[in-house]
Amino acid sequence: MYEIDFLSVGNSNGDAICLQYSAPGGGVYVHVVDGAYTETGAKIVEHIRQYYGAGFFINHMVLSHADDDHATGLVEVIKNMRVQNLWMNRPWLYAAETVQHFHGLYTVEGLVNKMREMHPYLVDLEKLAEQQGTVIHDVFQGAQIGNFTVLAPSRERYIRLIPDLDKTPTRHRAADSLTNYLVEALKKARDYLYETWDIETLANDPDPTSASNETSVVQLGILDGAHVLLTGDVGPEGLNEAADYAWQLGLLQPPSFVQVPHHGSRRNVTPNVLDRWLGRTMEQGKRFGTAYCSVGDNKADYPRAQVSNAFLRRGYPVHVTRGVNKVHYSGSDGRGWGTSVPLPLVQEVEDKAKSAA
Repeated sequence: MYEIDFLSVGNSNGDAICLQYSAPGGGVYVHVVDGAYTETGAKIVEHIRQYYGAGFFINHMVLSHADDDHATGLVEVIKNMRVQNLWMNRPWLYAAETVQHFHGLYTVEGLVNKMREMHPYLVDLEKLAEQQGTVIHDVFQGAQIGNFTVLAPSRERYIRLIPDLDKTPTRHRAADSLTNYLVEALKKARDYLYETWDIETLANDPDPTSASNETSVVQLGILDGAHVLLTGDVGPEGLNEAADYAWQLGLLQPPSFVQVPHHGSRRNVTPNVLDRWLGRTMEQGKRFGTAYCSVGDNKADYPRAQVSNAFLRRGYPVHVTRGVNKVHYSGSDGRGWGTSVPLPLVQEVEDKAKSAA
């Protein structure tokens, strides 16, 4: 038995995923991945109590990465529910290994304090976990979380990315303002490309996603024999690292269920990395597995059509939240949830050179 619930997260893109599945030796694990924004935290608590059971607690709560749209809702969850294990990476724990990248401006202690100041919700999670007796774990490649194995990030790659995170002292605000201006200008200058089942325009060399996104935890679960791949906001680098590690473990095969990374941004997947994980383009109409994508109510441009088309070609129709909770389950009655309709193949897609993400 297993159930994977992607909760609606409001107007903005974000992730809030609840799972329950059979635990080895009997019983059920409750496993939460990300909490979107603050207001979503209460929805997670209500969802678990209503559908999983009033007496349930969370065995494993995972923060995929430290962006607001994944982290802040978890603060409300841990305030209102018992959490046995909290899995999250805290950049300040690696200050001694990264301080040399900050141009002599910080001592190790000073860098720790600055990083904690810039990640207040991680500090809140840490304090609340300590008060509750929740065990806090780092979450790197090789960790076992319930029925899930962490495939990425490796500890080495996470530490390498820390100096480039948005929320470190190296961030240049003036440059960000110029970048944001250019991005907004490009969004207004959209041209379109044409795709068919046999014509794919998704790039193998997209502009890189953020360093924070690339720190996302990639988890592969085996639930009742089904392979379930959860990706957070990871990009091509992390997906390739995850595939390499899965291959080493003998687990690299097309999953039954996959999360579309980063709400369907074109910076996070490439044809090559999708071929590694999902296989190559199939005959039209053939289906191998299921893909879910969290998108905000007002985010009509997400997932990008080039991305949803790419998943569909490989046998993974994409289902989106956009104001509606989505459930994927095995071995239960689904509680009368309606049938979800996936996105169709879209022929007019935005030219990546003319618009962002």
